[in-house]
This record gives sequence, C-alpha cells and structure tokens, in this order.
Amino acid sequence: MKSMDEQLLDFETSCRNSGLKVTHQRMEIFRELLTADDHPTADILHQRIRNKLPTVSLDTVYRTLATLADCGLINRVNTSESLARFEVRKAPHHHLICRRCGVIKDFIWPFIDKAELPDGIANWGEIKDKNLVAYGICRKCLNKN
Repeated sequence: MKSMDEQLLDFETSCRNSGLKVTHQRMEIFRELLTADDHPTADILHQRIRNKLPTVSLDTVYRTLATLADCGLINRVNTSESLARFEVRKAPHHHLICRRCGVIKDFIWPFIDKAELPDGIANWGEIKDKNLVAYGICRKCLNKN
C-alpha cells in the first residue's frame, strides 16, 4: 500500500498527464477522498474541505469532482437515490449499499470480475470495467428493528 504522499505525487502526475493543472483545490479534494471511507457526496466533501479552504465554493467542488471522474482519476458511485458518491480509484471492487442508512461498503468478488458476458450480449463490444452494486439492508439497520 502506498503512503499518502506517494498517492498525492501519483495524483499530481496523473493530472499533468491528463492535461489538468494541479491546483490547491484539486489537491485538497483528492486528499480528502484518500482519507474518506464513506464514499462522500459533493456536499459532504464541501463541508469537510471548507475547514481548510474557507473560500471554496460548492460549485468548485462539483466541477472538480466531475473533471476528476471524467479523467478517470476518481470513481463516481451512482446510487439509487440519484446522489453521486465518490472514491479514489483502487483495485477492482464492487459496492453494497444500505437502502435505509445509505452506507456503502466495498467488497471484492473475483467471480464477477472474471465472468464472461451472457450469450445474448457477448458481441456487444469491449468491456473495460465491471461494477456490481448490490442493494439491501445492512446488519446495523436490521438490528434496530
């Protein structure tokens, strides 16, 4: 596992390779995503980053996240409630999402990663990524009932 400094240096290099300027706002947004394990929304990131960058606007956070996701530097996790959540790109993984509390948990399922497309769509084209999102009720929420 790379240190945070190494990951930040990799991010700077990736930005430059994508033709993006390395700005203080981009660095702080990426740094916050590196330490987040809750797949935050743009609003949550904005609240967290305002402590370090009081003048950063919510629009800047939204635009930065969209740019970084479009360049493949972060992942956008789309949820059923239409709120995009974000994470730093890591090894291939999938997501479990609780329909009650909204918590997202990463998991690895090699079977899905290695699975071939079904016969009816096998000739669709070239698949670059596979991402399974499973919805349900987490144990914590089940235990509340």
